[in-house]
Amino acid sequence: MSLISEEDKGYIREVFSSKLTNPVTIIVFITESGACEYCKDTVRLANEVASLSDKVDVEVYSLEKDVEKAKEYGIDKAPAITFKGDRIYNVRFFGIPAGYEFSAFIDDIIDISRRGTRLSPMTKSKLKEIRERIHIQVFVTPTCPYCPRAVRLAHQFAMENDNIVGEMVEAMEFPELANKYGVMSVPHIVINDEFEFIGAYPEPQFLQQIFRAFEK
Repeated sequence: MSLISEEDKGYIREVFSSKLTNPVTIIVFITESGACEYCKDTVRLANEVASLSDKVDVEVYSLEKDVEKAKEYGIDKAPAITFKGDRIYNVRFFGIPAGYEFSAFIDDIIDISRRGTRLSPMTKSKLKEIRERIHIQVFVTPTCPYCPRAVRLAHQFAMENDNIVGEMVEAMEFPELANKYGVMSVPHIVINDEFEFIGAYPEPQFLQQIFRAFEK
């Protein structure tokens, strides 16, 4: 049984046809330990999406067997999705991008294919000022309608500046990590393991939080 409805497939196929310009490879990491409940579905979802455009491809790697690849892509847990276009992007989904997060997954593919984000010129200019590593983790759940906005901003920031890493972390798939940061509501954003805030902030306010963390 398909994870994507036929109606949604038709819509995505049309969107990809009109908006994709350059090839994108969806990189999927799984684990063979047997403890990964959503690894198989993550691979299925990636393949179903890739089947909707000849500009999208999928590569699947194992954390156990492809250790060097995991290091290259910055992946330390599974299931995980990242992307390769004109370069390797520091944009990651830890956990299957299902529910509301599926829209963020599709939008990421479009941006990477077009080699550009939808951020404002002012935001892009400010992001260029960042010279040190910024690690953004956005904890989400599939039923959170506000979470994709936070995930997309974190991902777009990472697309604009390679010093930034933007990650979605599905809280229910990685409960130990969620407990580490005391995640009680989502979206819960953690920056550089020490600066946190909660909520789907608009673009200017989200950017302000990044610089607050950067200054701290």
